[in-house]
Amino acid sequence: MWADARMLWVIFVWPIFASVLLAMPVLSQTLPENASARSYGDGWECNVGYRPTGATCTAVVAPENAFETNRTYGSGWECLHGYRMVDGTDCVAVVVPDDGFLDPSGERWHCLRGFLKVGDTCQEIVVPQNGYLVDKTYGPGWECDRGYEQVDDLCTAIAVPINGYLNTAGYGQPWTCERGFFQQDGRCEAVVIPDFAYFDDAAYGEGWKCQRGYKASGSGCDAVDIPENAHLDRSGNRWECNRNFQKSKGLCVLKN
Repeated sequence: MWADARMLWVIFVWPIFASVLLAMPVLSQTLPENASARSYGDGWECNVGYRPTGATCTAVVAPENAFETNRTYGSGWECLHGYRMVDGTDCVAVVVPDDGFLDPSGERWHCLRGFLKVGDTCQEIVVPQNGYLVDKTYGPGWECDRGYEQVDDLCTAIAVPINGYLNTAGYGQPWTCERGFFQQDGRCEAVVIPDFAYFDDAAYGEGWKCQRGYKASGSGCDAVDIPENAHLDRSGNRWECNRNFQKSKGLCVLKN
C-alpha cells in the first residue's frame, strides 16, 4: 500500500513540485541587476539611468558637455545648449562665425540679416543701387526695386515702350501694352479695327472681332452670306442649316 502511494507521488506530484521549484531560480537568474520585469508582456527592461548591453544593464555614462535625460528610451543623454552630438558618442561646441547667431535649438547657427551663409562663414550681402534686402535662404539675398530688373549683380531700369506699363508678374515680360495696343517687336502698336468689327482684349488673335452677321476676311469683315433654309450659328460669324436640312455644296438641302 505504502509502496503504491509512494509510486503515485513520484509519478504525479513530484514533477509538478519540481517544476515550481525550478521556475523560481530561473526567473531570478534571467532578471539582471538594475533591471525590472516589464509591466506588460514577458521579459525585463533596464531601470532609469541604465541601458541594455547583451544580457546585462550598464549605467548610462554621459560624455562631457552633456546631461542625463533620466528616460528609459534613447541614448539616455543629450548635449548641452550650444553643443551638438557627433557620431552618437560626443558633444562638440557649435562654432558660430562672426555676424552669426546660435539657433534657439542650440544645435546650429544662422547669419544675421544682411549676411549670407557661405560655407562656415557669414558674408555681407552687397546690395546694388536700386535694390533692397530680402529675407530668403536662397538667391543673392536682394531684389530690385519696382521698375528695375536684375542683370548680373546690378539692377537696371526696365525699358517700357510707349503705350505700355509695368506689370506685377514675377516672371516673363515685365511690361504689358495698354488696352487698344498689342506687342510687336518690343513695341506697343495700336490695334487697327476694321469696319463692322469691335475691339477684343483677348491675349491671342488680331485684337478685334467681327460683329454679328460678319466674318473675318483678311484684315477686314465681310457680311455672312446666309443661304436659304439657314441661320447664323451661336458665334454669329458663321451659318448652319435649319432642322431637317443638311449642308451640301454651300447650300442647305432637305435630308433624305
